[in-house]
Amino acid sequence: MHPKKRLSIKSATVAGIAASSLLGLAGLTLNPAPANAVVYCQYVEYPAGCVARAGVVLRPRPVARAAVRHNAGGNANGGVNRVGAGR
Repeated sequence: MHPKKRLSIKSATVAGIAASSLLGLAGLTLNPAPANAVVYCQYVEYPAGCVARAGVVLRPRPVARAAVRHNAGGNANGGVNRVGAGR
C-alpha cells in the first residue's frame, strides 16, 4: 500500500495566506465608485436635499392623520355571536 500524501502545515498556511491576499486584492480592485445620482423632489423639500425639476409645481407634503375607529366599543367578543354573557 502506498501512504497518502498530506499537505504539511506550512504549505497549507502559505496557500491560505495566498488565497486571502488574492481575495483582498480582488476586493480592492472591484470596489464600486460612488454614484452621482440626482434625487428629484416629490413635495416641497422632500426628500431632503432634492432637486426640483423645471416646470413641475411642488405642493406641501400631506399631513398624516390619526386612524379613525368606528364603533370603538362594539366588538367586545371578537366578532363571534354567542348566547350568554359577553365579556
